[in-house]
Amino acid sequence: MPKIVDHEERRRELAEAVWRVILRDGVEGVSVRNVAAEAGWSTGALRHYVGTKEDLLASATQLLEERVRSRFETGRYDGAPREVVRGLLCEVLPLDEERRTEGALWFAFAARSLVDPRIAEEYEVVFDGVREICRRAIYRMAEGGWLVSGLDYEIEASSLHALVDGITVHGLMGRLDEEQMLGILNAHLNRIIRDS
Repeated sequence: MPKIVDHEERRRELAEAVWRVILRDGVEGVSVRNVAAEAGWSTGALRHYVGTKEDLLASATQLLEERVRSRFETGRYDGAPREVVRGLLCEVLPLDEERRTEGALWFAFAARSLVDPRIAEEYEVVFDGVREICRRAIYRMAEGGWLVSGLDYEIEASSLHALVDGITVHGLMGRLDEEQMLGILNAHLNRIIRDS
């Protein structure tokens, strides 16, 4: 009886192999041959799923977005407004090995998106996803009456997004440790969320 192949699982395996190559050798190290070797596949088997380096990178970017989105959708966010928002935003900060890996990949894809239109298109999904999370957080807090008065909500959403991205970059570069990352986030939330 022929072996049943789970094609989605195989695509995930390939995307994860791309991640490992990027983390070890940078985006420049990604090639059909290198990823096939990393995955333990022949190049012919790999070409059954993807044809080019650009396909590999796009697939790896999609998996990154899926993983982060899944964590947002399955997470439990209870408590006071400040804690709920903090919990949401911590999902993308490099506070543990999984999120550091995702952050490093995000950084690599961001750099590559400057010269690769296909990656730029895929990266926009990730970028816009974090931006939308920040925007929803601000508007939900505003609707609940939790924000200090006089704030421009669109500016606050953009500021929060820029803060999260900046903390992520500084954390990945080793300029901030976990306590400092959380301290900066907490200080910002303390400035925009009114005392109850």
